[in-house]
Amino acid sequence: MKETLNHIRNRPRFKMYSDLSPEECEKNLRAYLTSHNDEFYGNINREVATIFVKTTENNYWKPNLAIRIEKEESTTVIRGIFGPSSAVWTFFMFLYFLFTVAWMAFFTLYYVEKQINTSNYPWALPCSFTVLVFIGLTYAAARFGQYQAREEMNALRRFAEEATFPLEKEE
Repeated sequence: MKETLNHIRNRPRFKMYSDLSPEECEKNLRAYLTSHNDEFYGNINREVATIFVKTTENNYWKPNLAIRIEKEESTTVIRGIFGPSSAVWTFFMFLYFLFTVAWMAFFTLYYVEKQINTSNYPWALPCSFTVLVFIGLTYAAARFGQYQAREEMNALRRFAEEATFPLEKEE
């Protein structure tokens, strides 16, 4: 069994290899979810599983674990992605894209103005700095959400490790 489970980052991914069949992997996931239903909930089918941690609060960065089970040649590959809901992830990526394009536009206006020695856009440089602040605030909001969800992320990591490769009982 080869395992690569990355440290917690923006949207950590992992890839594990197993000698078990996809059906056995699905069965292990279902059994683990059933035995830990006081802590986790989710949907599991033959190829895809989405797991959530049960909590009393529902913040914007509520993480989930998306697992994909695939058969490759003689081994089963289990791929997983930790992260917020796809709507939250898309929203943050949209903000990063929007602010980056705005920064490039404002800075380009400032640069062109300096190259042709005009004063048509005196507001371009301050606006570019303002957009950089917005990018920083977006990053800070994402990090704050990750900080709030760190315990849930660790629980999901434990789920990924224990549910995909259950430990054999020692005698």
